[in-house]
Amino acid sequence: MSANNPDRRSWLHVDKNSDFPIQNIPFGVFLTRDDIITIGTRIGDTAIDLGALHQLGYFDGIPLTDDIFLQDTLNDFIADGRKTWRAVRNRIAHIFDAENDELKNNLKHKEIVLFRLDEIEMQLPVQIGDYTDFYSSIEHATNVGTMFRDPENALMPNWLHIPVGYHGRSSSIIPSGIPIHRPQGQTLPAGSDTPVFGPSKLVDFELEMAFITTDANDLGEPIPIDEAEEYIFGLVLFNDWSARDIQKWEYVPLGPFLAKNFASSISPWIVTLDALEPYRVESPKPLKPQLPYLQYKGKKSYDIKLEVAIKPKTAKETVVSKSNFKYMYWNMVQQLAHHTINGCPVNSGDMMGSGTISGPTPDSYGSMLELTWRGEKPITLKDGTERKFINDYDTVIMRGYCEKDGTRIGFGEVSTQLLPVFNPKKK
Repeated sequence: MSANNPDRRSWLHVDKNSDFPIQNIPFGVFLTRDDIITIGTRIGDTAIDLGALHQLGYFDGIPLTDDIFLQDTLNDFIADGRKTWRAVRNRIAHIFDAENDELKNNLKHKEIVLFRLDEIEMQLPVQIGDYTDFYSSIEHATNVGTMFRDPENALMPNWLHIPVGYHGRSSSIIPSGIPIHRPQGQTLPAGSDTPVFGPSKLVDFELEMAFITTDANDLGEPIPIDEAEEYIFGLVLFNDWSARDIQKWEYVPLGPFLAKNFASSISPWIVTLDALEPYRVESPKPLKPQLPYLQYKGKKSYDIKLEVAIKPKTAKETVVSKSNFKYMYWNMVQQLAHHTINGCPVNSGDMMGSGTISGPTPDSYGSMLELTWRGEKPITLKDGTERKFINDYDTVIMRGYCEKDGTRIGFGEVSTQLLPVFNPKKK
């Protein structure tokens, strides 16, 4: 993977602390200044129109259909498989290498291909057919189990044996920058046995990452764990919004429903597994023996530093949590192997959420539920106001990046403002 060469420099300007050096080359979909939707990538603060680049002949020699980048989702490109993603990513690195003058000195082509970030509007990068959310952080599962059950039985008996998950709703997954409304539903007031209807009082974020899959298997055919990475295109930051009071009343016996399906937000640039290759690390050691289909060899986790900030409407942001993707007890290959062991087919553009990523210390918890311990220990923000959960007009911002030997690969951010309950305009 020549694109990963840490010594490579680009002729495009890249700030020292940019998430998007030439070693990253993520993929996304954006609306251009001419209202055209295209597939693109990003180096520094420059967006690159891959549709135009392809039409101008810069991908000659790579077997691509003429319209592969002229679509409003990445699904078809992802379905072309890892060999194609690699070839395209390596070619982009070559085109924008400081030593390559071909496009660098072609003013006419540059005007067609390059955009400033304020000239584009990021879209949802894939059409998400199916979305699964796992529950794979042992710290998070232990914290929640301790709160709602008892510390002795914090983890359910199955938790150390299977990557627990549920199927979520893909229609409410949105890209960064789109505001959401406070959800309403049934909740059970303390001391009552009759529910009431109204706005959720305990709206929370969940710090997650999600991986995007490609076409992988036919109905009935499991994906072996040692092949799982072949079918993972890349990762995004994922804020899986939650209404804790609604969830508490509804989740027995079938799990999350209205508490989760009102909104989930993702960062718009998908960072490929190839770009993350240098940042592989060991997963946590299993506390109990795992069944053979879940056993893997090598390093299958990634050292991705994560943080969450809350920004009130008229104040500066406050970072409330710093965590890391490497804390996940169940890693992505285990999740995908388990998901398909019963023959469930996985398609191009499917999304799998990691579950809340909590670390071992209180400042690394991945939700307000844990950070404020059910609201018992409110957080004070920089403007002096307190938060037990998320208030109307707060913006929640999540960021993530890897760093090693002077190279930084990042995800940008996923930023979402919470608005009050939806109020239909009177006609």
